[in-house]
Amino acid sequence: MARMINTDTIVIPGSNFKFSAVRTEHLGASEYTLVNIGIDVTGSVDGFENDLRKCLIAMIESCKKSPRSENLLVRVFLFNTCFVGGIKELHGFKPLADIDVNAYPAFVTGGATNLIDAVYSAVGSTNTYAKQLYDDDFMCNGINVVITDGADNDSTMTVGAIKREIKKGVTAEFIESDIILLVGVNTSQYSSVLQAFQKDAGIDKYIDAGDVTPGKLAKLADFVSQSVSSQSQALGTGGPSQQISATI
Repeated sequence: MARMINTDTIVIPGSNFKFSAVRTEHLGASEYTLVNIGIDVTGSVDGFENDLRKCLIAMIESCKKSPRSENLLVRVFLFNTCFVGGIKELHGFKPLADIDVNAYPAFVTGGATNLIDAVYSAVGSTNTYAKQLYDDDFMCNGINVVITDGADNDSTMTVGAIKREIKKGVTAEFIESDIILLVGVNTSQYSSVLQAFQKDAGIDKYIDAGDVTPGKLAKLADFVSQSVSSQSQALGTGGPSQQISATI
């Protein structure tokens, strides 16, 4: 059973976006990989939202089997324009042992696609919490996975803001490396737009996961958990994992 832990609500500097994270006094290791998973629950997801929830649960359960599971701090959020601020955290950064996947609510779809805001929230929260950990003498790296079924059509932030936030992480001393992955599901008609967004924003990779089928989503869950594990194992090498595939 997940224990009760104290968290802080933190504002990403230069924005109105907030996130939560476990207080550092609850952390028992000296190094961590920060994991951000963002999932699109806009109106176009209606009909396969339950499949995405099952995929998320499979990701978390698989991460719990990682050899470095005790060194992962995971944040999960949903995004659409119906949420206040466009982002709804299922939980902020916290140890895997404290995550109860059975507590994840049913996904309710609606609203438009604030994809730029979602990516900014992921990268910005990773940078901000990494700086806090660094100041408290922890070593960390990060991996961000944002899953969408469409292109942005209603964000408050800009592609330039994402690019600046990514550059901040690349040039800073407070995070060893950070990987940003944009994953498309059912996105064949948006593939070129999402690839252009990936390049313009400085996102590391765009991965087309194909149509929504049980087999494809199972592969997506495996891909995410393996990518997280690879990045965690790279911590201390001075750079990002070189083992993350460009395809699923």
